Amino acid sequence: MSERASLHIKGRVLVGPEDVRDELWVVDGHVTYRRPAASGGTGPDVLTGWVLPGLVDAHCHVGLDAHGPVDDSTSEKQALTDREAGALLLRDAGSPSDTRWIDDRDELPRIIRAGRHIARTRRYIRNYAHEIEPGDLAAYVRREARRGDGWVKLVGDWIDRDEGDLSSCWPRWAVEEAIAAAHEEGARVTAHCFAEDSLRDLVEAGIDCIEHATGLTEETIPLFAERGVAIVPTLVNIATFPALAAGGEAKFPRWAAHMRSLHARRYDTVRAAWDAGVPVFTGTDAGGSLAHGLVGQEIAELVTAGIPVLDALAASTWAARDWLGRPGLTEGAPADFVLYDADPRADVRVLQAPSHVVLRGRVVR
Repeated sequence: MSERASLHIKGRVLVGPEDVRDELWVVDGHVTYRRPAASGGTGPDVLTGWVLPGLVDAHCHVGLDAHGPVDDSTSEKQALTDREAGALLLRDAGSPSDTRWIDDRDELPRIIRAGRHIARTRRYIRNYAHEIEPGDLAAYVRREARRGDGWVKLVGDWIDRDEGDLSSCWPRWAVEEAIAAAHEEGARVTAHCFAEDSLRDLVEAGIDCIEHATGLTEETIPLFAERGVAIVPTLVNIATFPALAAGGEAKFPRWAAHMRSLHARRYDTVRAAWDAGVPVFTGTDAGGSLAHGLVGQEIAELVTAGIPVLDALAASTWAARDWLGRPGLTEGAPADFVLYDADPRADVRVLQAPSHVVLRGRVVR
């Protein structure tokens, strides 16, 4: 006997950039485009609207706040806030908290973890990272690769207090060893990078992704494109650079000027990377000093930077899910999707106000 459909979705289902359907059904928690056989009793619940796969926040931090690890109750609130915004797949780009318990909670988003940040001693935010020296980097990368879900997160640059500005945290040989170790463990590597000078070494060492990437230049963008290295710009976070600069200008004027410069050219940087063919994905950097639930704003920021709407949608749905190895709205996929009252292709601002959220086949909003 076939399972009875629990949901029938009518409207416009954006399966892919060129694949739009008029309806889908949810049967046993999974998507189908085949009309289920009629059964006795009450029919499936009907929802209408414009449908996208569950949004992807490819850079957030569940289990972390501005001071370090948080308790499970706070982590739960963070995950629920992302869910309410339609972000149903999260790449947790570094957290000191153990959030594996979330995997057992059907009402919470799916998380792909990168373990804990790995930083140079006294070169990152206190209580966030393993703080180590270059000779230990490869060993710590192996450890976090085994703790994570196929990703490891390095801190590629940070302020050097002696220099008074951003600078690379690792020598070339250390990142070469570390990235090779991660790949041997079956994990991909990403790195926090604001500035310019760490990028070439990381990319030539074989890194898979760069977070923020505000330091991209005419010299390094082609290298990213050639190697297929992705970026996650986190533009809603980069918007905080002027305030950060103002707070640190008295002590570190060179750093403050650098941060303002990176901020001023942020949109041009992202657009130039996209124009060159660099893969760009959506991430908010929520969970440190930034609130969760900002994925819709980040997509709008990509559009402001000059990325076409359909490509900005891809960066947060179809392309992002493919990059992370998770399905979208394909036949038989888990029913994780978001409904809107208007066409997001016409105005991405509608993404900030989902009408319904469906997770694992259940309407959770």
